[in-house]
Amino acid sequence: MYTLFLRDDAEPLKLEADGRTLLEHLAERDRGRLREVVAARKGEAAVDLRTVPVDDEEFSLIEKTSPEGLEILRHSAAHVMAEAVKALFPEVKVTIGPAIKDGFYYDFDSDKPFTPEDLKAIEKQMKSLVKKGRRFVRREVSREEALALFRELGEDYKLELINELPEDETISLYESGDFVDLCRGPHLPDTSYLKGVFKLLSVAGAYWRGSEKNRMLQRVYGTAFADKEALQQHLHLLEEAKKRDHRKLGRELDLFSIQDEAGAGFVIWHPKGALLRTLLEDFERRQHLKRGYQIVMGPQMLKADLWKRSGHFENYRENMYFTRIRENEGDAEGQVYGIKPMNCLAHMLIYNSKLRSYRDLPLRYFELGTVHRHEPSGVLHGLLRVRCFTQDDAHILCTPEQLQDEITAILEFVADVMKMFGFSYHMELSTRPEEKSIGSDADWERATDALVKALEVNGLAYEINAGDGAFYGPKIDVKLMDALGREWQCATIQCDFTLPERFDLSYIGADGEKHRPVMLHRVILGSIERFIGILIEHYAGAFPLWLAPEQVRILTVTEAHNEYGARVEEALRDADIRVTADLRNEKLGKKIREAQLEKIPYMLVIGDQEVAAETVAPRLREAGRTIEPMPVDEFAALVKDEVKKELQT
Repeated sequence: MYTLFLRDDAEPLKLEADGRTLLEHLAERDRGRLREVVAARKGEAAVDLRTVPVDDEEFSLIEKTSPEGLEILRHSAAHVMAEAVKALFPEVKVTIGPAIKDGFYYDFDSDKPFTPEDLKAIEKQMKSLVKKGRRFVRREVSREEALALFRELGEDYKLELINELPEDETISLYESGDFVDLCRGPHLPDTSYLKGVFKLLSVAGAYWRGSEKNRMLQRVYGTAFADKEALQQHLHLLEEAKKRDHRKLGRELDLFSIQDEAGAGFVIWHPKGALLRTLLEDFERRQHLKRGYQIVMGPQMLKADLWKRSGHFENYRENMYFTRIRENEGDAEGQVYGIKPMNCLAHMLIYNSKLRSYRDLPLRYFELGTVHRHEPSGVLHGLLRVRCFTQDDAHILCTPEQLQDEITAILEFVADVMKMFGFSYHMELSTRPEEKSIGSDADWERATDALVKALEVNGLAYEINAGDGAFYGPKIDVKLMDALGREWQCATIQCDFTLPERFDLSYIGADGEKHRPVMLHRVILGSIERFIGILIEHYAGAFPLWLAPEQVRILTVTEAHNEYGARVEEALRDADIRVTADLRNEKLGKKIREAQLEKIPYMLVIGDQEVAAETVAPRLREAGRTIEPMPVDEFAALVKDEVKKELQT
């Protein structure tokens, strides 16, 4: 007998291990669930529904709407895509095809790039395979059998993967029709489960194993969901995301550009974008000053010896840029400097510039510091992934006794800012990396415990992100959700006992002895560039009034109204309102459409009536919304009041 848990809220079934599969037993006992579940769980392992149970085993069912079920469904879709590609392009070699968030991809080695027409043909072939309802059949083989099979098929990438497997690894293949793939599984019972629930999206280049030294592959992306409704909803969000793409809106609103002749990953801010950024940075300075932070500034380069001392040279060097400077004419070799990827070193040097007492602590150093990090060209993405960016970086040096209060204050700071921008968020606790880290086990344990305690004391739920901490300490990562439900990493809080040790930071305690401070590394918005990219998409370019580079545009009906329009512009500018005047000899309708496309919050129409009454007629950027004409000073007060309310949200 074996045990089958049909539902979480039902008594388990005791069934005869009679040589039939889980799928056959399920069809007999609860046929209505056949399309609700995609696999089963045996202990910690997920297995196919075509598994044949034996005595004393226990199985529970994996529903297709669960995260694990969706992953299996998407991985099966990737397998079908590879089968379709091989049917259409037999000369193409297959590599790997995992499930990813909201979808799947498969990488192919093709001599020619796939075209949009190829993508359509692949999807059509997939639908044909799905319609046939062919089974996914698992077969376990020896290493020698697997190598012989893929050698015969000419699949060199599969040979490489097999040779890297541990000696004791069970090697399994999955077959559907004539196609065979190296795969751990599990998979769907058959291809028909994918009917109407997948869509191919795009093709991109990707290096094998993510290394620029390797061959460029063709990566085909797709998406799949548990049902047609969920798929259509996701496709709708993707279309909305295209409209909101910050690169597209950045061009249309004339905010920024990234130009090949300047270098990939380096942002050039145009006047409106630079003003937007300045408004955000000024907001940041005000928020930090009122919370007791001190503004500091460090140099762009520091000697390589300092980066070695901090551990960056050993653990972060591949992400850094270096240069060599000759100190004088007789200096043939010169001194190696590291262009800073982080701001913490200069802040520690400021701390160490004088003797500190426990009465001085906590010290909160804040810097809008520009950093440079070498990112592979393949991951660069508009403002969201660049090589030069500015962080709202702060380092707090405090006594161990002050640590909890400081972490709590940062968490409250994050909550205030996220609320103002309208973001919901959740927390992740990232722990010590397995490969690259510095510091003792005891220090890592103390740092991790401090972050956990702060989260729990404040009643904040969190998930564990194992092994994703910084090399010098664990961290709390804040994942915010935008208007389309997408998740972004911005704020982070890192607890560090290690760098204060390496830089011999100390303070004189109440006992007159030297003690070691704790250092908190933290950002609230993170990269200013990245946060602006997120804001552009979150607001679809229609920034709140306080953040809009251009708050008001004056639109004159004819040139006869230009003199009064210019006087209104001057009055509003004197009231510290960001205003421009469109005095061109163009039709009013065209001026209004252009202002709406540029997402200007307020348009002031000026015609004969406004000139005669010395008023303005406000229109809002939402089509058709107008306000009754009013005097200029009354409108200025309206704008200021709205800005004040937004900043108090």
